[in-house]
Amino acid sequence: MIDRLRRRPRPQLDRGGRWLRNVRRVPSPNCDERPAGTDISLVVMHGISLPPGQYGGGHVDRLFTNTLDPAADPYFATIAGLRVSAHLFIDRGGRITQYVPFHLRAWHAGESSFRGRPVCNDFSIGIELEGCDDQPYEPAQYATAAAVVKALMQRWPGIAPEHVIGHSDVAPGRKTDPGPAFDWAAFRGMLG
Repeated sequence: MIDRLRRRPRPQLDRGGRWLRNVRRVPSPNCDERPAGTDISLVVMHGISLPPGQYGGGHVDRLFTNTLDPAADPYFATIAGLRVSAHLFIDRGGRITQYVPFHLRAWHAGESSFRGRPVCNDFSIGIELEGCDDQPYEPAQYATAAAVVKALMQRWPGIAPEHVIGHSDVAPGRKTDPGPAFDWAAFRGMLG
């Protein structure tokens, strides 16, 4: 498996720094302009599974494009009205889908604050990992996420390693993801 991960192309940003090259794109309407003069300086890591604890099925695409069928699962009826997105989603196999170009504000952090600075969506990039709080994430997800974050750090020097945090860090008491199953020590070690 490690050899296969090494052969995967490194994520690269396009010239404008808006999209990753050679990844699946599913544009989300749930985004808008960042405030003028805002520099990206934060990466927020999330965990998502739909329905909770289940993987695959394309439900994340449908949630982020406002096409989730509330009748498809009882849980979906409780979230059908949400208008949310993330810049990226990394599935269990380490494959990337990009929903929002990086220059735009994705709607991923909600009510949030980082070091006293509110509205983290304004200055952050949101990365969703397919997973949940209490199940280990996959090695391919860590490898892909680390490669992506390194590319983002190169493009936006304000993203320091200590500015790569969990959703639970910017919305404590409201959010728990990516959860205790996310191995922060190993992930930070991959960032170098």
